[in-house]
Amino acid sequence: MTAFTVWKFDDPGGAEHAADLLKRAADDGLVEILDHAVVTWPVGEKKPKVKHGRDDEIRGAGWGGFWGLLFGALWAVPLLGAAAGAAIGTFSRVTQHVGVSEEQLERIRDEITEGTSALFAVTEEGNLDRLGERFRGVHFRLIDTNLTPAERETLLETFAQD
Repeated sequence: MTAFTVWKFDDPGGAEHAADLLKRAADDGLVEILDHAVVTWPVGEKKPKVKHGRDDEIRGAGWGGFWGLLFGALWAVPLLGAAAGAAIGTFSRVTQHVGVSEEQLERIRDEITEGTSALFAVTEEGNLDRLGERFRGVHFRLIDTNLTPAERETLLETFAQD
């Protein structure tokens, strides 16, 4: 199954480190990364910086468009007022087919703030037990996913998250 997950880190460099761990796990055959993006928001910056992974060269332009829409809706629009709500509403209609709702977009924007980072990943066919071992000792929190409640619980148990 294809999983869309967003992992939050309480420091600006945490997501980049996790992305490196995820890439190494993919190289070892533990997970297939369809694409990923790293968002870092250093202290003192007005908005976060985004680095698109471009993992799937065949579908890279499609993912680039997806990430562009997602991050534009989250941070390129005014953070207050009707314009932000309208942008999120528009994007949620576009992304309903991949399971990203308006509520999820709002939660993501509320969670990722100055001084934090996030790893956005679209993966398939992961060996969760072995993948979870790779992430032992890394402090992060799952803030969003398109997985079912049962799949989400399995993921959280595997990665020993709250």
